[in-house]
Amino acid sequence: MSRKRGRGGTPATVALDRAGVSYTVHSYEHDPRATSYGLEAATALRVDPARVFKTLLASLDNTLVVGIVPATGQLDLKALARALGGSKAVMANVADAERATGYVAGGISPVGQKRRLRTVLDSSAMDHPTIFVSAGRRGLELELVPGDLIGITEAITDRISRD
Repeated sequence: MSRKRGRGGTPATVALDRAGVSYTVHSYEHDPRATSYGLEAATALRVDPARVFKTLLASLDNTLVVGIVPATGQLDLKALARALGGSKAVMANVADAERATGYVAGGISPVGQKRRLRTVLDSSAMDHPTIFVSAGRRGLELELVPGDLIGITEAITDRISRD
């Protein structure tokens, strides 16, 4: 994998560069009519959708947390709450998610967020040598090793996705 250095980039690529994490940036033409950004990315990049992960924010006992799940699945809020030792999780308000991360919905990266939030990566990510996550903009994806994503986000892994 290559590492893109300098020339700004997104907060995600800047954070990866600072941490010395290898990654590859993939871009595609985002369709503004798309409603499933992960599946759009998988199709545009001709990648197995099980390798493309979406970053979702939830409110767990009134605290924002991050769940990263395959584009082919849905975030299981009960499983997310269990994984983090909480009692009840609900999807976060879009404005709160954007404010906390510094990213626009549909382009929220798990890397380089304004505030470090407790993060859970679905354990299915470990089935792949590399996975894709948003680079911080619609139409821009990062490909990286799941272990590197875990390291930079301080994530835990657990089964938090359902079909």
